Amino acid sequence: MVTIAEAALASSSTDKTMSIPLIGFGTAEFPFASTHETAKESVVHAIKLGYRHFDTAALYQSEQPVGEAIAEALRQGLIKSRHELFITSKLWIANCHRHLVLSALQNTLKNLGLEYLDLYLIHFPASLRPGSGFPFEKEDVAAMDYESVWEAMEECQLLGLTKSIGVSNFSCKKLHNLLATAKIPPAVNQVEMNPVWQQKKLREFCEEKCIHITAYSPLGGKGTPWGTNLVMDSQLLKEIATTNGKTVAQVCLRWLYEQRVSVVVKSYNKERMKENLEIFDWKLSTEDLHKIEQIPQVRGNPADNFVSKDGPFKSIEELWDGEV
Repeated sequence: MVTIAEAALASSSTDKTMSIPLIGFGTAEFPFASTHETAKESVVHAIKLGYRHFDTAALYQSEQPVGEAIAEALRQGLIKSRHELFITSKLWIANCHRHLVLSALQNTLKNLGLEYLDLYLIHFPASLRPGSGFPFEKEDVAAMDYESVWEAMEECQLLGLTKSIGVSNFSCKKLHNLLATAKIPPAVNQVEMNPVWQQKKLREFCEEKCIHITAYSPLGGKGTPWGTNLVMDSQLLKEIATTNGKTVAQVCLRWLYEQRVSVVVKSYNKERMKENLEIFDWKLSTEDLHKIEQIPQVRGNPADNFVSKDGPFKSIEELWDGEV
């Protein structure tokens, strides 16, 4: 079993230090809710391999199989306690309204069969009409009241329902606006990040503000509506992988690890699940790192379904505050 390195999380309402495993196991399988039993079996196997961070979301409809897998792992003695795991879930944006946040988290905990989360994230910096699912209509998109929604998130942490709170897909500007009124700053910003979308500006901002970055789509999210083939099909990354005797996925994950961010990577293939953990006992060369720095940058997830002439975001540039 692999022991996974961890990073400290700076933000908390208490003086207790929290840490997040640097390699996490993702459960966003598209179409959502398509593989309940496969998800459960994969999470149990992931625990056997050494994964301890599991990333889910109300949107993914994977909370229930993750919860069932945790219960099964406890039954099998793979872990002694739920406390050995780091569980992240996300507030779906149809519930990004102050009066809906607490009940949404309570429903997530019910789905998971847990008393608390380790990390609860706002899934996206926008709101939808309550009750909206995915896919949604553009006319259902609304600007989020960051101050009131974040206050509700802070209350969830103070109630002990989550040990830490954070955000996902937030730009520098949106983080700046949130921090202006936050009593508890976000511990984490989970964003798309990989060698083809390196997020240099955002990483610098988050480091300055002591906000930890978790990378989603570390391999590009190939085969999903929000993904790109540019990472796994990169000829440069293939050459670096061959030189090092590694896979392209391992090169990407090692590169992210060397950027001091954590990662959630999704695969239900047992061999790839194992390979994705084999990144700690080797390094990329200075030459490799320099080559990766020169890769042309393209955002894989423009989230253009949030953009409309009558909505809060009139363009991709406005949605991402120029970080495109």
